[in-house]
Amino acid sequence: MDEESTTGALLLDAATWDLVIDAQGNIAQAAAPYAIVQNVACAVRVFLGECWYNTALGLPYLEHVLGRSQSVALFRSDVEQVARTVQGVSRAVCVLTDISPQRRLSGIIQLALEDGTRTSVSF
Repeated sequence: MDEESTTGALLLDAATWDLVIDAQGNIAQAAAPYAIVQNVACAVRVFLGECWYNTALGLPYLEHVLGRSQSVALFRSDVEQVARTVQGVSRAVCVLTDISPQRRLSGIIQLALEDGTRTSVSF
């Protein structure tokens, strides 16, 4: 993994998904492996077509997920495919853990990074 793949990611607060300020008052930067995990979390939150600079990024939430009956296996596969597009990720496995009474789906994405690190991100 080259240095460029782990730099330039802005550190986001995990609870608010907002920017974080470092001790010097600058916008904080995320470092690997956390930067890669954060990039995966961002990638699976993107609606297909939402990114103006690359409308091919994201999951087809409007077309195939929200308000539609969809195969759980297909959703997991879509999440894993998007996660693997993030630089530094060699393998991704989506595990769905719960659906709340408010219909909020939760789970984890287990990641194997190119440097051999194993980690996960919750959603």
